[in-house]
Amino acid sequence: MIITKGNYSYRRLTLDDIELVRQWRNSELVSQYMEYREEISPEMQLKWFHSIDNIYNMYFIISYKGEKIGVINAKDINWEEKSMETGVFIGVKRFLNTEVPLLAVLIFGELGVSNFNLTAYAHILKTNKRAIRYNKFMGFQLCEGQEDVENQLYKMTRESHLKKAKILRMAFFKVLGNREIVLQFEKHDYENGYAEFFFEKLSEDRKLNVREENGLQTIYFGLTDD
Repeated sequence: MIITKGNYSYRRLTLDDIELVRQWRNSELVSQYMEYREEISPEMQLKWFHSIDNIYNMYFIISYKGEKIGVINAKDINWEEKSMETGVFIGVKRFLNTEVPLLAVLIFGELGVSNFNLTAYAHILKTNKRAIRYNKFMGFQLCEGQEDVENQLYKMTRESHLKKAKILRMAFFKVLGNREIVLQFEKHDYENGYAEFFFEKLSEDRKLNVREENGLQTIYFGLTDD
């Protein structure tokens, strides 16, 4: 599964990527913002990958202008209650404190929250001011009773995303030019049933622009209405 928008792309995590992800995750650049900070071994990483390689956990490698820069995810997805927990980290230092992570998160939110109509939750360390700032821009709000918790829980609905991120989204689409987000299913998505499953789970109120390209169905999403 590959999602693209302008210079950004997201490819569903595969075995070929897990060593790179492990190196990023073990680096001080990333681990200092995680609740679990112990060294992750290759064996631990492989076991973790097999536990999340399913329709309830969607992990993607973020690429910017063709360079792999980080990981973004929707995990513990409850398709019946339409909820998920999200997370992101950037593993390449020079992209921190730039607009790149914020736009990467915004694209992912536009697809997951607006088009799949999922309520998003996120755990953020109270000391991670940058992540808190990014998430508030997106429309996340601190959940009740979380003020004094170290690893705080935030929540974002489709409505809060559209309301809070309105100006940011307008600027975002202006910067990136074309208004479409493209989701393409790869061969193995058809073989393991992912493609059929996600077609069924798309929000019923979204009008899909589906085209046949290179023998694969490709979905084009326009900008979600305010």
